[in-house]
Amino acid sequence: MNCLSDSRSRFGRSPPPLSSCTSSQLFHTLDSAAELMMVHGDFQAAFDTCNTGLENLRRLEPEDINRCAELKAGFCMLGVQALAELNQWRGVFSWVLQHYEHQEHVPAKIMQLCILLYSKVGEPAVMQEAARDWLHGPSNVRAAGFRSVAELYLLHILVPLGHLEEARELVAGEVGSDAFTEEQRRTALDVLEEKARQNQEDPVNLEATLDSEVAADPASTQGSLLRKLEAMLRIFYRKCLRTGSGSFPLRNLFLAAVLLYMLLFRLDPAFPSSFMWISKLLQLIKQTWRAIFPSYHQPLA
Repeated sequence: MNCLSDSRSRFGRSPPPLSSCTSSQLFHTLDSAAELMMVHGDFQAAFDTCNTGLENLRRLEPEDINRCAELKAGFCMLGVQALAELNQWRGVFSWVLQHYEHQEHVPAKIMQLCILLYSKVGEPAVMQEAARDWLHGPSNVRAAGFRSVAELYLLHILVPLGHLEEARELVAGEVGSDAFTEEQRRTALDVLEEKARQNQEDPVNLEATLDSEVAADPASTQGSLLRKLEAMLRIFYRKCLRTGSGSFPLRNLFLAAVLLYMLLFRLDPAFPSSFMWISKLLQLIKQTWRAIFPSYHQPLA
């Protein structure tokens, strides 16, 4: 069997119509890279194989390179995933640009993958300028994935970064008219207005402020203890809803809450006078636990 039929058997389709077996060899290389990553989990070997395939592509004649555009995109997409698995995501887009001289020439599917990757690792700003330039590239308006790139740019870059004014301009401008329907544009603008209103009304993130204060406090372990006890009280509360108030020791729970308040906010746990209250609190918690889960404390038959 010649290399053309071998390529069909591996991929269920015909390779690009080159005059030699180069297409089949490239398909075989791409297949090997996918197998190394998906089956064997050898991400470094998969990345090296992708680099080998891309180097082989560079040696082709210009017209053959154009025919192998899908193969080139396949090598790059596998390479991006391999770098992400190797925790080398910082260099992903620069590596892509080594094979596509201008970022406007990067295929839509690779732009989508890079936007999602940098959004996932919490660095959406890395792709902001590249995605903006790509969307304004005249040749990309007709690309099959133009709309998806615009959506990802809006939802995973501009909105998380708080660039709502730029997001409005994107939706209302030329890119928005090319990418979205009128109904979609109206919906997106309504969502952006609501987001802006929430940002104006909501105060500064109180939770983050409290976390920073606790971290700066030498007695931050007290906050950790409070969170654990809060989780326990949630369990008690859910049990109360399931079993009914008549069978739940609400009085003990109330006393435990009062003691917790006294212990955590009014008393120093390290002070000798607090030992009695700690002991009583422990007794109340044990009694409440046995009342809630009596089956765990029954002797085995």
